[in-house]
Amino acid sequence: MTISASRKDLASAAMFLAIGSYFTLEALNYDIGTPFRMGPGFMPVALGGVLIVLGLIVALTAFRGPDTDEPTPFPWRGLVLILGTIVFFGATIRGLGFIPVVFLSALATAFSSRANNPIAAVIIAVSLCALCLLIFVVGLGLLVPWFGPWLRF
Repeated sequence: MTISASRKDLASAAMFLAIGSYFTLEALNYDIGTPFRMGPGFMPVALGGVLIVLGLIVALTAFRGPDTDEPTPFPWRGLVLILGTIVFFGATIRGLGFIPVVFLSALATAFSSRANNPIAAVIIAVSLCALCLLIFVVGLGLLVPWFGPWLRF
């Protein structure tokens, strides 16, 4: 007898279970505390437990049936652009400043999806740049120059 299951759902469940188990086991090295007096390990254990439960639910739903659609090719463009954006952000935030780095990072990550066209990518980048400026610089008082020393105006 063969068991038919969704490979995508089983892979997702395995990822949830692995990450949740890792964080839960690592957080057990810290003081957990109580719900009213939480220790540093409380939230990682709680969130790891939630990931484990979600992984079990996804694993159970995988047995409803096999995948019916064709496997899609691996999204190399998205992987390269998003990972490259993280490196770019860390390497240039002090030199370019907050606004250009957030704008270029948002623009690159918007282009990681084939569903975005250039106009949508610029709208996403401008919106995210304004939102990050309001939240981090104005709201939280992050001490980073809006424009860095590499851009002399």
